[in-house]
Amino acid sequence: MSETTTGAGAPAREPVRAPARDSARDDASPGVPPAAHPVRLTVNGEAHDLAVDPRATLLDTLRERLRLTGAKKGCEHGSCGACTVLVDGRRVVSCLALAVACDGREVTTIEGLAAGGRLHPLQQAFLDADAFQCGYCTPGQIMSGVGLMAEGRARDDASLRDELSGNLCRCGAYPNILAALRRTTGIEPAPDATRGDDRLRAAAGVDEIARDARDGAGQGGA
Repeated sequence: MSETTTGAGAPAREPVRAPARDSARDDASPGVPPAAHPVRLTVNGEAHDLAVDPRATLLDTLRERLRLTGAKKGCEHGSCGACTVLVDGRRVVSCLALAVACDGREVTTIEGLAAGGRLHPLQQAFLDADAFQCGYCTPGQIMSGVGLMAEGRARDDASLRDELSGNLCRCGAYPNILAALRRTTGIEPAPDATRGDDRLRAAAGVDEIARDARDGAGQGGA
């Protein structure tokens, strides 16, 4: 790039010029969203006819269009499981599923599990086992548990751990989550389950957090 010289003797760069306009891009009208696409979603047994952006995720559609906020936004990369719902009875991370891909399919969210005023057995087991702390991941944990049972994947203690590995609990409530699933499925814990649960607690730092809380209380909260 050529340079000019100011009166003070300091070099001054030429102004940066905008690139030449691409007529093909201009014709595509950048910034204009695509036309809405009609879909019918049956959610918790109720049909909904919607016009959705073809880029909209199932998670955003459930939360923002249908006001079903049980499925949570966590990572938005399909890695944490907080947004898990059932589509035609199978587990789906709804942050990665497009709403248009679910046209005509049956979607079940945490809001649709209870029936006749009674909680689903796994929901009740979570309460009985105190299987949550902050509760943010709980809907996804429960939906994943319901799904793995419906899919016939709850065979033994090892399979429970493996099938739930995609659902993260940042509070470290894994031992109690597993206990709730064992209660619901009737699966007995493996002989080394206690050691495994201790490893989960250690990885999540649960015992350290509890110890720090006790130490802080003993020092008057200092």
